[in-house]
Amino acid sequence: MRAAAQRWHFATRLLGADADARCLGRHFVDEFWPMPPLRDLSLDDLLAHCRKHHVKAIIPTRDGELLFWAKHRTALAEAGVAVLVSEATAVELCLDKLLFARHLAAHGFSAIPTALQRTELAGTQQYVVKERFGAGSVSLGLNLTAEAADTHAATLHSPVYQPFVAGRELSVDVYVDAQGRAHGGVARHRNEVHHGESQVTTTVEHPALVAQCQRLAENLGIYGPAVFQVLETPAGELHFIECNARFGGASTASVAAGLRVFDWFLREALSPDKVLLPFQPRPGQWRQIRFPADLVAPAAEDLDQ
Repeated sequence: MRAAAQRWHFATRLLGADADARCLGRHFVDEFWPMPPLRDLSLDDLLAHCRKHHVKAIIPTRDGELLFWAKHRTALAEAGVAVLVSEATAVELCLDKLLFARHLAAHGFSAIPTALQRTELAGTQQYVVKERFGAGSVSLGLNLTAEAADTHAATLHSPVYQPFVAGRELSVDVYVDAQGRAHGGVARHRNEVHHGESQVTTTVEHPALVAQCQRLAENLGIYGPAVFQVLETPAGELHFIECNARFGGASTASVAAGLRVFDWFLREALSPDKVLLPFQPRPGQWRQIRFPADLVAPAAEDLDQ
């Protein structure tokens, strides 16, 4: 993001905000706002903060905040602040795994059947059980018997059942422009996954999968970046698992492979002509490995206050 912002204008400043005043992200931005929780943040106060700090663009990064920004994106745009978020209807579809699966089935896309009751999945022997809302990896029960599936479901707030399907899990990052047209996409294999995040991910050539994800992104009404999780069976069948209507934790791998998400967003948000640079995939395969690293910097503020 910083590199794209400085390509846009060398003096661009990167501001961070979080309700947790001690979050690690505060150490990687030019200025940090320990903002109130979204439930306590009024639109007037938000607009006042944006005016005071000359904010021109906002990039949400968590599923839990997408609806807040989606509901205020028009008012913010009228105040000269662009938000990288889809409309509320698209966000709601992507946050609700049951509605997502039903929408896909109704529009001819292959989704893993999803049900509120295990008995709705006739003929299924092994199950996946997960929360209906939010990140799919949270409290995930995988390859469970019927009895184990019911036991696991009892520990969840809003469980949904799916048949277990064996295969490899792929992620596809796409970008949809402000006119609703997919502008580019990159597929990658999730080699190592911890707590739902790809620790090791490798880009792969899969034109048919990327094309399907681009069509689905347009169908859902996505704007900006989205990450599709897709299961590919040994027979080559593709089944959509979920869609995160935001920039993902490992989506930087796709940026390195040519998906210039932030350059495109800033041009659409701030350029008078809004003409996007073309998508030019970087040749070859690229692997991203996420690992802890140290940052040593001058102690410019007292963190105990």
